[in-house]
Amino acid sequence: MEVVGGREVYGVDVGVETRCAHYDSDVDVIAIRFACCGEYYPCYECHEAVADHEAAVWEDASARAVLCGVCGGELTVSEYFACENTCPDCGADFNPGCRRHYDRYFSPDVR
Repeated sequence: MEVVGGREVYGVDVGVETRCAHYDSDVDVIAIRFACCGEYYPCYECHEAVADHEAAVWEDASARAVLCGVCGGELTVSEYFACENTCPDCGADFNPGCRRHYDRYFSPDVR
């Protein structure tokens, strides 16, 4: 567990900017607050490895569910989708490849 922007981020080998054992490139700097437990994880693989329950996806686009690992800013689901892979608070680049895994975090109704 690592504290990022005052929030606990759980997972495997979590770093100070939310990188983890599974995703650790320069642009892997977000964590997702999972709908099932309200806890932040860098990725679905970290949730699978650490949590004791099944993951649930976000159904609410207004939920604060994405944490920027660079500045600690929280984004709603809709803000995250609209940000074009750049933190609206600090300008940090987010990994555009994360969209391949949206189905693990977000309902099709909010995407």
